[in-house]
Amino acid sequence: MTDPIADMLTRIRNAITAKHETVEVPASNMKKAIADILLAEGYVKDAKVVEDGVQGKIVIDLKYAGKQSVIHGLKRVSKPGLRTYADTENLPKVIGGLGIAIISTSKGIMTDKQAKAANVGGEVLCYIW
Repeated sequence: MTDPIADMLTRIRNAITAKHETVEVPASNMKKAIADILLAEGYVKDAKVVEDGVQGKIVIDLKYAGKQSVIHGLKRVSKPGLRTYADTENLPKVIGGLGIAIISTSKGIMTDKQAKAANVGGEVLCYIW
């Protein structure tokens, strides 16, 4: 697998389309940070790491408002073949500020609003709205 973050986003997107309650993703530190951001921003109900002796899994409980998912879209921005970077002044706004952009900075993985407050730029990983 060349792009584990895109795989994570695709698994979440497919689970939402199939109306699943939970989705399992192979664990890594970056994926844990992304799952924590999704939890903190209110896009998912719960995200927990389950150790299975090998790599571990992240179990994400998806959140629905009625029959509609809270997550309307996920888009991978920076890909292995074409990295996308943004400095503090040019951090992206997703749907006029209604969505979030997840940024990998020198101070860790954070949302676009947190990166703006910390006055850092970095690699734009994905958009979520």
